[in-house]
Amino acid sequence: MKPVDFLLIIHPTLAIIFVFPLIGIVSYYSWQTRQRRLAILDKNKSKIPPIVGREHVKVGRWLSSFVVAVTLFGLAYPIGENIIKNQMWASNFLQFIFLILIFILTAVSLYLLHVARQKHWRGIFATLTGMGIVVLGCQEGVFRRTNEWYISHYYYGITAALLMIFSLAIIEDIYQDKSNRWRNLHIFLNCFALLLFMGQGITGTRDLLEIGKYKLGG
Repeated sequence: MKPVDFLLIIHPTLAIIFVFPLIGIVSYYSWQTRQRRLAILDKNKSKIPPIVGREHVKVGRWLSSFVVAVTLFGLAYPIGENIIKNQMWASNFLQFIFLILIFILTAVSLYLLHVARQKHWRGIFATLTGMGIVVLGCQEGVFRRTNEWYISHYYYGITAALLMIFSLAIIEDIYQDKSNRWRNLHIFLNCFALLLFMGQGITGTRDLLEIGKYKLGG
């Protein structure tokens, strides 16, 4: 295994160390929050402390941000490998600069989305972050498995990242909407995201195995 190959495992390592534990924590808090809310609606006294709601929001923000950040790391390796392989700084300097700027602007937009509170800014930064993820994902060198999109680690990951961006964008709306439409949409989309994360664990392991066999000539 060459030293450069260690760059390949940064993405799955970050996912295992940070993302998947946070998924468990956020899922637990979300269940507790919902059970407490249902108990209050039924005019029953809940034993679940009120703090679970705040913790769910706080940890959920970090989960969403980490998912997008890990996605960027996952895209950075194949794009960077393609840049080096084709010496893009010499063969296509404008595209080289464009890709660097897209990575930077996407990361900055993600940070600003994480801290933004006004509705219009959340919409703007969510759009910019999502566009950056999609544009980077369409670059040459990224393995997409388009012919098998329904079991593609790439498509699962991009979809999950976009859902996390959307979740960050609507947090304030969930608590301001008395009709609970945003809350119900949030629950539905994040249940779907949970399934995608499960698929990510399976397809990511498969792809690492296939990459290992390919590098070994198997």
